[in-house]
Amino acid sequence: MSVVPVSLGHHYAVSAGHDLAALAAFEVLEGGGNAVDAGVAAILTLGVVYSDQVSIAGVAPMIVHLADSGETWTIAGVGGWPRALDVDDFIAAHGGTIPLGLRRTVVPAAPDACLQALARWGTMRYRDVAARAVHYASKGFPRHQVMLDYVGQYADDYRHWPDNVDLWLPGGDVPALGSQLVQADLAATLQFLCDEEQAAGDDRAAGFEAVRNAFYRGDIASRILAHQREHDGLLAAEDLASFRSQVVPSVSRRFRLNGEEVEVHTCGAWCQGPILLEALATVEGLDMQALGHNSDAYLHTLAETIKLAFADREGYLGDPDFVRVPIETLISEAYAVEQRKRIDPRVAAPGMPLPGNVPGCQPYVSPVTVAPEPARLPADTSIVAVIDERGNALCATPSDTSWDTPIVPGTGLAVSSRGAQSWAVHGHPSCLAPGKRPRLTPNPCFAQAPGRWIMPFGTPGGDAQVQANLQLLLNHLAFQMPIQDAIESPRLMTHSHPSSFAPHDAEPGRVTVEARIDESVSEQLAARGHRVDRLDEWTHSVAGLCAVKKNVGSGQLEAGADPRRWSRAIGW
Repeated sequence: MSVVPVSLGHHYAVSAGHDLAALAAFEVLEGGGNAVDAGVAAILTLGVVYSDQVSIAGVAPMIVHLADSGETWTIAGVGGWPRALDVDDFIAAHGGTIPLGLRRTVVPAAPDACLQALARWGTMRYRDVAARAVHYASKGFPRHQVMLDYVGQYADDYRHWPDNVDLWLPGGDVPALGSQLVQADLAATLQFLCDEEQAAGDDRAAGFEAVRNAFYRGDIASRILAHQREHDGLLAAEDLASFRSQVVPSVSRRFRLNGEEVEVHTCGAWCQGPILLEALATVEGLDMQALGHNSDAYLHTLAETIKLAFADREGYLGDPDFVRVPIETLISEAYAVEQRKRIDPRVAAPGMPLPGNVPGCQPYVSPVTVAPEPARLPADTSIVAVIDERGNALCATPSDTSWDTPIVPGTGLAVSSRGAQSWAVHGHPSCLAPGKRPRLTPNPCFAQAPGRWIMPFGTPGGDAQVQANLQLLLNHLAFQMPIQDAIESPRLMTHSHPSSFAPHDAEPGRVTVEARIDESVSEQLAARGHRVDRLDEWTHSVAGLCAVKKNVGSGQLEAGADPRRWSRAIGW
């Protein structure tokens, strides 16, 4: 029996990482907007109500499924390193690390991604979908527990910058649950963008261009660039003025799970999304049902599968505009056969496995830097998934944190610090370079059984994202759990990989399990060679899934949201 009831509907539905973001999207749908309009409304609202870990000037990768054409598109929503970057100088100056502060800034992509989505596939104006975000920034909202957990864990980082402290640690202490957070500067920034659109007149395209100019060339750009110059940042006017998010078809693969043919779509190798397809390909050929859901044999197989997939993430994935990424091989059945041979059904692979063998490609093999202690909650993200009345679907995972870079005075903006997900290491496929995108953890997803159902889904959670998404799909498709039960089911996470976040430490052999998994299962996992830590029964350290599913035949919608976070689903 699920803790939170599934939200049902026959017209449209949304699930988002915060109830106010879900409300913003639902109101847009109620007002006649489509899935893209609603998704952008939620993205902007999440940049307010999760401003500790989602920035209006951050990243916003999206996946969009179009009902009329059946096409599935992605908007990268992540910017590259500034053109002024000198890689050798950077590596020498910072000892092969990515330092806190403006030196990790990449081009802010979320504003452009939202504008491109609206211009290509939306129906509404920027000011219409931004209304709730402006309202919550100017009037405030109650601080929630997820925000306070992150602010508390990263309090020492916040203290590098007085302006950040004033906003997220007023008085120097973690605020009380439910206390009001008003972000007047952020409200003024959003309102300025809306006003610039309105001043451009009735033409919708001209309005979007006015918003773009205000952010990337006008007053906001001027403030961002002045702040960069003052603090030894690298971002320049040309980086902002010339930026456009890449828009390309999704990466996809068909699977047969429990007798049903399913198509799973992710974004490209500039994020970790394709690794979900690799992991699914590996387990597709294993009888996971026969192992027994969340038994020690099942969780062992999951952990070993994910360890192998993450070894390939480390060895091969990076911005495909800069490195050759053998995606077709990594998600192929022939490669999956070889991966399955590497899984010992009895014993955990020691430490971190090596990347798999791809003919003609030399993988990067990471030296293992062991974390001195279990890591803090990883820098995080949020999520919106929505399906509209016509059957269009969107999933987006907007992100970027506020504790590792100073906000731009007078704007409320923490400009994208996603450079933290690059490596300052020559030879690494995600080594930083001018114009090169970091390898994102945020990775929105979409699944469908063509002609039967569609489902946008995803999660925040850093390196937990692929792991949670894999468990959701297996729970729902292989074990036939209803969507809300599949989301709530207790999860395992492996940590046998370098963190995607600088300083990229690893915890070889460690797995964490929620305490709703029987203690005897933990003991049996330990006997197999895993280093097992038991967590609380419910914890947002194992991600926070959201999903919306539509039965194409009946039109019925199910929207599920993870009670581990502040997530909410609304359907009608």
